[in-house]
Amino acid sequence: QVQLVESGGGLVQPGGSLRLSCAASGQTISNVNIGWFRRAPGKEREVVARLSWSDGSTYYADSVKGRFTISRDNAKNTVYLQMNSLKPEDTAVYYCAAVSLRLGVPVGATYWGQGTQVTVSS
Repeated sequence: QVQLVESGGGLVQPGGSLRLSCAASGQTISNVNIGWFRRAPGKEREVVARLSWSDGSTYYADSVKGRFTISRDNAKNTVYLQMNSLKPEDTAVYYCAAVSLRLGVPVGATYWGQGTQVTVSS
C-alpha cells in the first residue's frame, strides 16, 4: 500500500554531514506524519525527528536538536533529514516511518522503510 525507501547513508567523519532521503510511493495517507528513527547496536529504537505533512510542524530529540533538520518536498513525496555536526554516537541504522495521526494517536498501519546505515567514525 505504501512504500518508503531511505537513501543517503554512509560513512562520515565526526563533524561531517549527511542528508538522508525518504521517498514515499503508493497509497496516499491522510494526515500523515513522518518520523525518522534510529537504532544503534545494543540500544532501543529512538525517534530523532518527526514532521507533520499537513502543517509542516517538526519535532526533534534533544540529542539532535540544532544539528539535524527534517524537511519535505511535496512534489517529490520525499522527506529529508539533514544531519550536520555528526558525532560517533549518531552511528545507527536510520529508518523513516509514516503513519496517520489523529489527536496524536496513530490511526491505521505504520509503514517503515528498510533503513540506511549511518556510521560516524574517524
